[in-house]
Amino acid sequence: MSTLIRVGTSTCGLAAGADQTLAALERQVERRQLDVRIQRTGCLGACHREPLVEVLSNGNSVLYGPITPERVALLLDQHFGMGERGFSRDWLVSQKTDKSDYPFLGRQFKITTQLCGIIDPNSLDDYLAHGGYQAFRAAIQHTPEEIIQIVKDSHLRGRGGAGFPTGMKWEITRKSKGTQKFIICNADEGDPGAFMDRTMIEGDPHRVLEGMLMGAYAMGASKGYIYVRAEYPLAVKALREAIKQAAAYGVTGKNILGSGMNFEFVIKEGAGAFVCGEETALMRSIEGKRGMPTMRPPYPSEHGLWGFPTSINNVETFASVPSILLNGPTWFANIGTAKSGGTKAFALTGTIKKSGLVEVPIGMTLREMIFEIGGGVKSGREFKAVQLGGPSGGCLPFALIDTHIDYEDLKATGAIMGSGGMVSVDDTTCMVDFARFFLTFTQEESCGKCVPCRIGTRKLLNLLTKISRGRATEHDLGKLESLCETVRLGSLCGLGQTAPNPALTTLRYFKDEYLAHVLDHKCPAGVCEMNSSQHEPELTMAMA
Repeated sequence: MSTLIRVGTSTCGLAAGADQTLAALERQVERRQLDVRIQRTGCLGACHREPLVEVLSNGNSVLYGPITPERVALLLDQHFGMGERGFSRDWLVSQKTDKSDYPFLGRQFKITTQLCGIIDPNSLDDYLAHGGYQAFRAAIQHTPEEIIQIVKDSHLRGRGGAGFPTGMKWEITRKSKGTQKFIICNADEGDPGAFMDRTMIEGDPHRVLEGMLMGAYAMGASKGYIYVRAEYPLAVKALREAIKQAAAYGVTGKNILGSGMNFEFVIKEGAGAFVCGEETALMRSIEGKRGMPTMRPPYPSEHGLWGFPTSINNVETFASVPSILLNGPTWFANIGTAKSGGTKAFALTGTIKKSGLVEVPIGMTLREMIFEIGGGVKSGREFKAVQLGGPSGGCLPFALIDTHIDYEDLKATGAIMGSGGMVSVDDTTCMVDFARFFLTFTQEESCGKCVPCRIGTRKLLNLLTKISRGRATEHDLGKLESLCETVRLGSLCGLGQTAPNPALTTLRYFKDEYLAHVLDHKCPAGVCEMNSSQHEPELTMAMA
């Protein structure tokens, strides 16, 4: 039996030199005349061990990493029994097919990412060999109402951050009147450090298309837009190829598989504006207008793209749907919590030993995620906090490490699930400076349409800068908290409404650090330049 060697060539793998590793493997296999097939795959999730090389033969799997070009010959020598001289056991990641001997991978429960790192993302045949489009074929044997009920029974909630019940959104769109209906996949992943959508699209684009097709059938949509940021060239390329293959396979176009359904995909590349992750701003961008949010109601499900009923879900939501139909809604609902079914993918980054993409059942604790899967804090430092939900999220201290990763539990702490960013920081991080970093981002990304966000985020940034430079008073802390509430309650869209979260949660859980900056003119972490003349310019009415 021929041996199969998989090489992860998603963005993370390529950044670590996977292309050079792949080329070295091809040269060595040809020179040695080995009976080996080499396959490009997406990201397996263990980004911290890239470039990853998996060798499969006789039903066995051995995963190695990082494998640089100079290590290729030594790996082949060791694996094919030609000698172990120079081979390091440190390169071994896993020796089990289910990866259970490597906690980072073994503790995961993969649904949306189950084929990432397994199949060639550019091969429709690979996708079909692993059950691809079977769920869609089964879906069109049901009525649209039955599909919607299945999704409702699964307790699938939108994975873009808000957590709105997916089945309910689909039902509203289905019942809305309109001569045309649209479906949109929001792949505008703008959170710093987030890479869930990118990984799923680069590793398994057909799964996203299949989920969209099922949603379109259920809602009666005839056109689907995939709004993906242009900074994701590999993802865009994978989607274009997958759409072309889907058309050739007959799952797009007119009267699809004899069902009477007509549907086409359109890719819209976004210019990277964070605010376009908000659904009304996203729709304006697709329409060729400046990406700025609009008042709701009316909601997109009733009055969306060009005034027609439109349903918007993110990549992970659509990628969950095929497995729900194939395995049943009860199966999916039982994986998560009572209110939230299934799994959630997270981009685990920061001062963590094992960073990468992690997909786990909703309801897992932060302790399990950071210390058991992530391996704890690297370099022997002390864990200090975890930031969840990207720049709109909150910072939680070690005292809340046993919090369950669930929409309701996280909201109670002041944090949010968000789209899945999770940044761990150690005791070298200044929480005032950390909050300031995220406010800098959201202030720059504000579209400027509404006053609370346009002026409020700048004022918040000025206050945080003043505190970090040791030029603030206790009165300024009160002003900061009050202004946070004003911005949160008065802003038009989710960007402004959640922008204060980093400041509010750090004030709540790390008040002692703020007081040290204000009263002692000292940064406990030694990060801030106290009494520095460098500061952000104060906002004037003229600037407003």
